[in-house]
Amino acid sequence: MNQDRKEWGGKKGAYVFTARRHPEKGIMSMILGVVSLVSIGAAVYLSYQNGGSAKPQYGAAVFLVMLYAFAGLALGVVSRMEKDKYYLFPHLGIGLNFLSLALISMILYSGI
Repeated sequence: MNQDRKEWGGKKGAYVFTARRHPEKGIMSMILGVVSLVSIGAAVYLSYQNGGSAKPQYGAAVFLVMLYAFAGLALGVVSRMEKDKYYLFPHLGIGLNFLSLALISMILYSGI
C-alpha cells in the first residue's frame, strides 16, 4: 500500500493524467455501424409494410449498407491496432459492423 501511494505522489485518490484518447477512426467505425443497422432495420420494416415484397430501392440501400459495413469493419480493425488509445469505440464499431454483415447474410440466405 505504501508503494502505491509513492507512485501516485503520496496522495490517495490523486489524478493520473494520460495522453490516451479515443481514436477518430474507431468513432467513425461505430457511427458507420449504427447507420448500417438503422438502414437495414428500415429496409426490413418497409418491406414488411409492403406485404413482404421489397422494392429495388431497398436492395440498393442494403448493398450500400454492406459497403459501409465493410468500410466500418476495416476502420475498426485499423483503429484497434493503434497503440496507447482507448478501445471502446473500435470494439463497438467492429461488433456493430459485424452484426450488420451477419444480418445481410441472413437476409440473403433466407431469400435463396
